[in-house]
Order: sequence, then C-alpha cells, then structure tokens
Amino acid sequence: MDSIFSRYSHLGLPIFRICVSLLMITHGWAKLMKLMNGGEIKFFNFMGLGPEISLGLAVIGELIAPLLILIGFKTRFAAFPALFTMGVAAFVVHGGDPLDEKELALFYFFSFLMIFLTGPGAYSLDNKK
Repeated sequence: MDSIFSRYSHLGLPIFRICVSLLMITHGWAKLMKLMNGGEIKFFNFMGLGPEISLGLAVIGELIAPLLILIGFKTRFAAFPALFTMGVAAFVVHGGDPLDEKELALFYFFSFLMIFLTGPGAYSLDNKK
C-alpha cells in the first residue's frame, strides 16, 4: 500500500518550480518597470555592457525565464538565464557582502540549479503528451 507521500511525490517538482518562479517574477517585474520608466538607470554594470543592457539582461533572467519555467516550457533552457543571473547577483554583485545580504540570491541560484538539473516535473508543457 502506498503512503500518502509516495502517492503525491510527482507534485513536488511542479510545485517547487511554480512557487520559485512566482517569487522571482516579482523581482523581474520591478526591474522591468525600472527599465520602462525612463530616466537615469542606476544598476550594476555587468562586464562593461552598461547599466541599461545589464538591467535588460536581469529582466530576462528574473522575468522572462521564470515565466517560461512557471508554465514548464523549455524549462531547462529557461532555467539557465535565471541561474546565471542569480549567480552574478550572489557571487559578483554581492560577492564581498556578508551572507545575510546575499542569501536570497543564493536561494534563487540553488533553486534554479535544481530546476536546471531535474527539469520541470510531471506537470508541464515540456511533458505534455
């Protein structure tokens, strides 16, 4: 006889994928609004690309990619920009900061790493048959 835990174990990855994506989208939406509002943009200048392009790349990693992950479409492919963005945030932007200032970026980094490695789970557009 199956336990209740084994009966619903197929829900773990989709619930995790959806919840992490919804949380990240709030950060990406704020960055998109910052990008769209005009005016001077003050943002980390990644590899000398300029703050505008760097902010645009962050919008891709924090809004566009999580939207794809949320619905489970090209999940592993979409997890990479989100993973990369959070890696830059944790290890470059906040690299010298104490743990309490970079732990959220680390949480998202390891969350998107897990999604990248495991895929979307049972319920996703990637697994639609």
